[in-house]
Amino acid sequence: MTTTSHPVRRGLAAGITMLAATALLISGTLSILRGIAGVTEDEVFLIPSEYIYQLDVSAWGWVHLVLGVLLVVVALGMMVNAAWARIFAYCLAALSIIANFLSLPYYPWWSVILIVMDLIVIWAISTWTPRRT
Repeated sequence: MTTTSHPVRRGLAAGITMLAATALLISGTLSILRGIAGVTEDEVFLIPSEYIYQLDVSAWGWVHLVLGVLLVVVALGMMVNAAWARIFAYCLAALSIIANFLSLPYYPWWSVILIVMDLIVIWAISTWTPRRT
């Protein structure tokens, strides 16, 4: 007995994949912009007086810039259905959540927005199961 893939399930899976890729692309782009602001030592960042994870604003800028570039590359890989992109998306979104949590005192609202975006990415990737399509 042969089974065929249901067109609605295929469409739903493709939609969830594109949602995850788009959210990852937005998160990566925002991280790149935050990184550029940090590297140029922009005046938008708060500098906490006592914070255990205190780094130079420029150092946090480089962290977010590199992470943002990697997020964009993985998002583009997900858009072309690269097999490696889904696994890397999980890992990089989790790393982005950690980096944004650790740099929360420097720019609180931006950090919270990026954490929420990364949680949406993890949710969207985890709900997509290619075997059920």
